[in-house]
Amino acid sequence: MATSQLIEALQELAHERKIDEFYLIERLEESLANSYQRILDLEWDARVTIDRQTGKIYVYELVPVGEPDEETGEYSEFEERDVTPADVSRIAAQNAKSVIAAIVRDAGRQSIYEEFSGRVGDLVTGTVLQGTPDFTIIKIRDGVEAELPHYDQKRYPGERNERPNNEHYRHNQRLKVLIIDVRDPSSDAPRVRGDQQRPPIVVSRTHPDLIRRLFEIEVPEIYDGLVEVKSIAREPGVRSKVAVASRESNLDPVGACVGPKGSRVRMVVEELRNERVDVIQWSENPAVYVGNALSPARVNSVTIDEENHYATVVVSDDQLSLAIGKEGQNARLAARLTGWHIDIKSTSFVGASLVDEDTLLDDEVEEESEFCAYENEDGVRCRNHARPGSRYCGIHASLE
Repeated sequence: MATSQLIEALQELAHERKIDEFYLIERLEESLANSYQRILDLEWDARVTIDRQTGKIYVYELVPVGEPDEETGEYSEFEERDVTPADVSRIAAQNAKSVIAAIVRDAGRQSIYEEFSGRVGDLVTGTVLQGTPDFTIIKIRDGVEAELPHYDQKRYPGERNERPNNEHYRHNQRLKVLIIDVRDPSSDAPRVRGDQQRPPIVVSRTHPDLIRRLFEIEVPEIYDGLVEVKSIAREPGVRSKVAVASRESNLDPVGACVGPKGSRVRMVVEELRNERVDVIQWSENPAVYVGNALSPARVNSVTIDEENHYATVVVSDDQLSLAIGKEGQNARLAARLTGWHIDIKSTSFVGASLVDEDTLLDDEVEEESEFCAYENEDGVRCRNHARPGSRYCGIHASLE
């Protein structure tokens, strides 16, 4: 390769990959210096300069001058001795291909890092390019790809799994994903496995903030700041709970998120591949908040132990399984959402004596009159509905 052709090739690469031309030449000079030191078997370090106009290459050996520093043993002054070989262009051409490829790759990754490092937490739409057993490559735009990892956590405990178990992707499928990390190529942090072959951008489909961003798209009140998403608890691909609050007294936050006939929340559910999403109202009152979080179960009472951050919830027998959920899922998500330890008990187990009127939820006051007021000797409440206009059921009507 002629020296002028080398400059032309570098200029073309810099223009094509949108990399600074002078940065590319500087990196090539550094890499060639290491190569020539090895090839020429130099005693001291080498320095390479490339003429920016002609492309001519010069190689210098940095010979130390004077005495080394007494403490560090390093030299502070050097004399450049010209050791440019006659076949310098041929040697450069042999090494240039791999060196330039590495430089272009690193420069491209650095450019992507500078552009996307400030966008962690953003929602982007991409197209599936290819999939492997360990990760899926997603094209965000021309020249920029992202990695959606789904490594086996048992085989690779240090890797991530950001794909819900119920999702599988096909070529050219469009996905909304959340940017959760952008790897810094200049960082001294430990490299991930196969770092050079993997895109620097890492995206997720399991992160709770994915739901937050989806609601921002579908609910103008959230985007405008009238409704705030307070907390999210999620089991990806299965079920999520979202606590919302309104900054306007006359605005229903749950209704705003659900939308007319459920249209808004339905769009979020469809994007999450039919993952169930419960929208509940946040409250400053922890008893009310915990009761709301256990929706769709109806809660009779919530007793709060603030010192131990513990909430004891009492539900009727027919609501117990609904409050706990399949394999404890509803209670588990409610605990994550609220940050309280939740203990759920049925009225027949604890007796009505534990139902403190001060902890009854506001929306359950009317429910109390719907059930028979009879209590047996053990304090257990009758589970039958009261007759219209009466506090008792037909069996205990004589007590009226």
